[in-house]
Amino acid sequence: MPMEMSPSLTHPTPSPQSEEDELAWIRLLRSRRVGVATFFRLLAEHGSAQEALRALPDVAAEAGVKGYAPCPVEVAEDEHRRARFAGAKMVAWGTPDYPELLSEIPDPPPFFWAMGDVSLLHRPMIALIGARNASSIGLRMARKLSRELSEAGFTIVSGLARGVDTVAHEVALEAGNTVAVMAGGVDVIYPKDNTVLGEEIAHQGLRLSEQPPGLAPQARHFPRRNRLISGLARAVVVVEAAAKSGSLITARNALDQGRDVLAVPGHPFDARASGCNFLIRDGAALVRGAQDVIEAIGPAIPATVEQETTDHPTHSDMDAPTPRNKRTQSETSKLHSQILSRLGPSPLAEDQLIRDMGDLTGAGSGDILPELVSLELEGRIMRQPGGLLSKAQ
Repeated sequence: MPMEMSPSLTHPTPSPQSEEDELAWIRLLRSRRVGVATFFRLLAEHGSAQEALRALPDVAAEAGVKGYAPCPVEVAEDEHRRARFAGAKMVAWGTPDYPELLSEIPDPPPFFWAMGDVSLLHRPMIALIGARNASSIGLRMARKLSRELSEAGFTIVSGLARGVDTVAHEVALEAGNTVAVMAGGVDVIYPKDNTVLGEEIAHQGLRLSEQPPGLAPQARHFPRRNRLISGLARAVVVVEAAAKSGSLITARNALDQGRDVLAVPGHPFDARASGCNFLIRDGAALVRGAQDVIEAIGPAIPATVEQETTDHPTHSDMDAPTPRNKRTQSETSKLHSQILSRLGPSPLAEDQLIRDMGDLTGAGSGDILPELVSLELEGRIMRQPGGLLSKAQ
């Protein structure tokens, strides 16, 4: 939905101060055609979620969308009730619990639901990810890295998937030092094989998700989940990954977010290691053990209690994320429409799409690539093997 709003966000973002505010934030974010960037723009433009909700129908009408209605209050109340029943806490942008590193990524969640020890959000984190069908050597390496990095003071963050994620969580959980980022609702453990592990993490570590509680994970949720895994961490370590895998999407997110990417090398004949070998070829630091990681990013320096309470930005001095470009929302929406109009069910090479868009708009690859990532995160385009893209069905 094109929205004519200034991309300059100069006003502090008012974080929720009451249950009424929380419900308004939920309604605004869950409203049709309101994504992360639009949420923050509306909040900056109108000063509060309540005022943004009142303005939404007029904004939509100006964009040519007739009969627009924001998310019903009953939907927000149901989400809030489900979270409370599950024992989940809302962690909103600008509140002391919101992790500083996550606030620095281009598209941070306005809020997420958390179950467990939220103090882990302010400890130095390393993402440990890899193949679901990892080899026995890969799993041994994941255990070794998780144990050694935990002992060195790092919190291990991963996605609770089978394989590398599972063993990374299991080992770090022994020290109560792990964070699981969920693709579906924070109360929906997936896969079912990890039900017991997930429950233990909620009691001794932390589970979090930006999705509504009760929502079963869908394919389009996993790329969005992956950006949070890398966004929380100082570095991403890939243990095993095929050439086309979710782990490489996370690694790409990490690079876009300015995070360090490290990889464990594997045998050239093992397809499960090809992605890691490609990362190392392209400049990722090679990992043989935890010391390689620490040498690359420095030691863990946990925040003191005083730092956590006095140095962490609060709602009064945090500004909303700055857009990655100078385009207005209307111009961005038009660019997205142009990209989608050139995609169909039949895959198109990404390089060809970028050239076509350059010929049409004069935009360079640096302008187009972030929008492709945004569209992929929104589930509107799909990435296929061989560097191909297609429109989501």
